[in-house]
Amino acid sequence: MRVLSGIQPTGRFHWGNYFGAIRQYIAFQNEHEAYYFIANLHALTTVRDPAVLRGYTLDAALDLLALGLDPNRATLFVQSDVPEVSQLCWLLMTGTNLGLLERCHAFKEKKAKGINADAGLFTYPVLMAADILAFDSNWVPVGEDQGQHIEVCRDLARSFNHHYRCEAFVLPEARITVDAAKVPGTDGQKMSKSYDNTLALFEDQKQQRKKIMRITTDSRPMEDPKAPEEDHLFQLYRLVAKPEQVEEMAALYRRGGFGYGEVKKALADAAELYFADARARRAEYEAKPNEVYEILADGAGRARKKAGEVLRRVESACGISYRK
Repeated sequence: MRVLSGIQPTGRFHWGNYFGAIRQYIAFQNEHEAYYFIANLHALTTVRDPAVLRGYTLDAALDLLALGLDPNRATLFVQSDVPEVSQLCWLLMTGTNLGLLERCHAFKEKKAKGINADAGLFTYPVLMAADILAFDSNWVPVGEDQGQHIEVCRDLARSFNHHYRCEAFVLPEARITVDAAKVPGTDGQKMSKSYDNTLALFEDQKQQRKKIMRITTDSRPMEDPKAPEEDHLFQLYRLVAKPEQVEEMAALYRRGGFGYGEVKKALADAAELYFADARARRAEYEAKPNEVYEILADGAGRARKKAGEVLRRVESACGISYRK
């Protein structure tokens, strides 16, 4: 199976990105042909500072490599380094119904809030479809709330194949990552940069410890027993602690007689240990940026080869390739 996924460089990756998605992507590279890209073209809808976007793009590559993405097992590339995807996007755009795009979540939500939505946001589902279809992707790992994106992609592929009486596109399937962790933020809501409640994967450890010690908790008396599954502090601890530590902490919650400060300290200690190896690998890659650029260039070369095959097939189907 060929697996594809992309992640936007709109800020530093946080625990939600890793436990909700990146960890699963890395597991797939050992079982399938995997393509992973840094979606800097998509990021242009929100990041308009060129220096910031360049920095986030390099940070994304460093983070993915540090977390275990192996360029010898998976193809890692930057979206803009594969122009065939943008060409394919236009070919898809010419047959995309406006009503289909108007029903997409991101556009509808912004419109409902009275926020101006630009053409990039309106048409980004088509670029997303091009990302997927350019590699004959079989599976696209997504969260439960992202299934619509794959349905749009399948609709566009089916429409093109039907209109031109061909089989130019492989129809992908959503691989819903039901085992992906639901990661709460420091305020108990879903961890998200938009809520400013994140724990960055590789931020300064002292700063992260301070952030953990400020995590919002309830005001129940120390002696009261508590249900661990209902507490976001415990949910975070469960992600980074060893199984026996999680069992001990759960028992402590049910027994009562403890302060949240004790849990926060245990969480900070466990997180430091959990990400220690990845932090060391990141420092090694950061000291050798040219090696990272070579990895991305090599990945782009492999990605362009595959995307070029698909683009030539599609161009032939619709008459763009006019030479015999």
